[in-house]
Amino acid sequence: MSENKEEYWGMPVNTYCMLIHLSQLTSIVIPGLGFILPVIMWAMNKDKSEEIDKHGKVTINWLISLFIYSVVCGILVFVFVGMIGFFVLALLNFIFAIIAAIKANDNQLWVYPFSIKFFKW
Repeated sequence: MSENKEEYWGMPVNTYCMLIHLSQLTSIVIPGLGFILPVIMWAMNKDKSEEIDKHGKVTINWLISLFIYSVVCGILVFVFVGMIGFFVLALLNFIFAIIAAIKANDNQLWVYPFSIKFFKW
């Protein structure tokens, strides 16, 4: 049984990948940090680990998609549908981040549903 003992920011690769997904939830506390932090975490170590690169790309694809969907909801606010859309997006983002983090911790790559593929993994 071989295990990858390499660490990133003092964590094993699966824990680091898990935190890439969970880091997007920091926007709950500080708006915008949930986009910046996953990008930084991915960019810092993407060349050192194929797993980090894959998880980072999947997360960034989702965040860009989420931004696009949010812009559409912002336009639709004027017909009230946008408010419901924002609520659904917030709920999906929370649920998807948790699922992706759990999968990452189990050394699995989970692709976010409804995510537009900007970066290929």
